[in-house]
Amino acid sequence: MSQDINAVMNEYLPLRDVVFQTLRQAILRGELEPGERLMEIHLANRLGVSRTPIREAIRKLELEGLVVMIPRRGAIVASITEKDLQDVLEVRRTLEIMAGEMACERITPELLQQLEEAGREFMKLKDTDEFTSLAEVDVKFHDIIYAATDNQRLITILNNLREQMYRYRLEYLKDTGSHERLNSEHCQIYEGIKRGDKAAVSEAIGTHIDNQRDAILAAIRKGEQSQNPEKAEKTE
Repeated sequence: MSQDINAVMNEYLPLRDVVFQTLRQAILRGELEPGERLMEIHLANRLGVSRTPIREAIRKLELEGLVVMIPRRGAIVASITEKDLQDVLEVRRTLEIMAGEMACERITPELLQQLEEAGREFMKLKDTDEFTSLAEVDVKFHDIIYAATDNQRLITILNNLREQMYRYRLEYLKDTGSHERLNSEHCQIYEGIKRGDKAAVSEAIGTHIDNQRDAILAAIRKGEQSQNPEKAEKTE
């Protein structure tokens, strides 16, 4: 296992749900990496639980597509395919643009100030290698735009779509060359929302998501080539 994983106990949730949410977040955040085996005994010992809730959690994760069962290997963390990425970001692009346009009409002065502050936080961090902090501030920036829509259903869908890509977010941010571009995109989005310019916001958010898609696709292809060098040579 790549990192220690600790179950966050919740007195209002059954143990099986706590274990499921713990493993799910570990996968989404990259603590359990694509291709990593999920060994029931090992996980049970790590989380201090029996194998039963681990087994139940793995079944649910398989239904979500986050885990796959491989003959003679057992359960492993699923890798995201290019098709998965395209599907998620195609939907997310459309909904992020919708959220940005709605924010142009509905954002409050308080949320606009918070959006500006989040942009400044990212700017302060963009020349550092504090990738986790950068990811958190990037999430905060977009959360404020979501909140400005005042549409809880849209917020829930966008958060779910973003979670599915979270494990690749840090890889994207590890490319320090992307930080200046991201900062510029945040500024364009903020200025557009401040002016209430839906066309400018739509274009800026579309570019923002497209650049993320291209960077993550490149990371996926690079990973595939490193795991299958012979295949990579044949395709060149």
